[in-house]
Amino acid sequence: MKTDRPGFTGPDLCRLTACEALDALAARQVSAHDLVEASLARIEQTGPAINAMVTTCPDRARAAASALPPATLLAGLPVGIKDLTPVAGVRTTWGTQAFADHVPEESHPLVERMEDRGAIVIGKTNTPELGAGANTFNAIFGPTRNPWDTRQNAGGSSGGAAAGLATGEVWLSHGSDLGGSLRTPAAYCGIVGLRPSPGVAWGGPATNAFDSMPVQGPMARNVEDCALFLDAMTGCDPRAPLSWPAPATPYRDTCRQVPGEVRIAFSHDLGGLAPIEPAMEQALRDAVGRIDAGGLPVEETAPPSAGTEDIFRTLRAFGFWVDARETPEDVTRHYKATLRQNIAEGRALDADTVADAHSARTRLYAAMADFMTHHDVLAGPVVGLFPLPVETEYPPSVNGHDSRDYLDWLRFAMLATLCSLPAMSIPVGFNAQGLPVGLQLIGRPRGEGRLLQIARRIEEILALDLRPIDPRVTHA
Repeated sequence: MKTDRPGFTGPDLCRLTACEALDALAARQVSAHDLVEASLARIEQTGPAINAMVTTCPDRARAAASALPPATLLAGLPVGIKDLTPVAGVRTTWGTQAFADHVPEESHPLVERMEDRGAIVIGKTNTPELGAGANTFNAIFGPTRNPWDTRQNAGGSSGGAAAGLATGEVWLSHGSDLGGSLRTPAAYCGIVGLRPSPGVAWGGPATNAFDSMPVQGPMARNVEDCALFLDAMTGCDPRAPLSWPAPATPYRDTCRQVPGEVRIAFSHDLGGLAPIEPAMEQALRDAVGRIDAGGLPVEETAPPSAGTEDIFRTLRAFGFWVDARETPEDVTRHYKATLRQNIAEGRALDADTVADAHSARTRLYAAMADFMTHHDVLAGPVVGLFPLPVETEYPPSVNGHDSRDYLDWLRFAMLATLCSLPAMSIPVGFNAQGLPVGLQLIGRPRGEGRLLQIARRIEEILALDLRPIDPRVTHA
């Protein structure tokens, strides 16, 4: 295992966890202005190497620091917002050329909620076009690079968020997830990404607010910070039909409680859902072994996952078609080939195929809900291989199995999405090349608090160094 962890030469404030920064704010040891300036300095320092925060809004952030609401949860902590989510007065492109110069007048309601709770938007993080793909690049801003090896990709579609967190550009960053868009970049960049249950953090896309597959969620460098950020996102809103009330006990408080007896299921391939490279399987088995030896018993057993890929592909394509029908042609004509393919597949579906997928999804959920009554969490891969060169849109094969398109290597993300189960990626170690290893943890229905609680205990057992790093620049 590679042990030469990169150092950190950024502002000292950027070394702090989000919770430590809040403590410093509460003690008046630092101000929101101090954090804003530290964040901006670090973005300028690391931006050329990783290209994570592609748009900054320094004047807006400084103004927000001077006009903070009193006694808020985040108290003036700067955050990144994924460039799929509008922020009033800040360039928002969705990674597509038709909106290259778009500046919205209104923020997304989730951004409004976070700002009401003391978040300061420092800028927008890079994403693939419309979030389609797990390699973060687009025709406007180019690629985001992996901070642990800048020759490699950072995952996607929340790649800018993950890379920026790993290098200390911000303390918390917003992401979204349909097919692993929070979890894959978290795994590849060595940070924490949580896909909450539908409605916990706002709702589905504006064109299809009842779609439960795409969600928004928190990303951070450790589990407690992730729980804190989830608290800042939660709450019922009548504008979001699937929105869910905030819990009586904040997620951060639940996260910090002793978990008691824990039952962990582990499957190296999630019941044969997808292929996995031997090096990734061994890295996950090593991590699970340490977790078991640390006092959290692990049982190797396979979850019910038959039919997952077909159901997911059908319903995802249908969702893309629903969105595309609401989008003008002068926008869609700019789309990359893989995105146009997704839309065409959705348009070609017949009613029986969609109906069959909904019925099969219901049966899959029932089987998984029963499986989870015997386990607190299901642990397994986030993806089946380590990062590839940033120029490679998706792997041509995984462990000898050819990929037909860019969805093939994301199959491990599909099960939690279809079953509306909370799922997260947590860092559990490094491979021989010094690249992070992420472990996926899937929780019970609406079980975010318990999932975070167990993830934090795993974090304590593994005792990894979760501080930010300087990018390991390995490209010209």
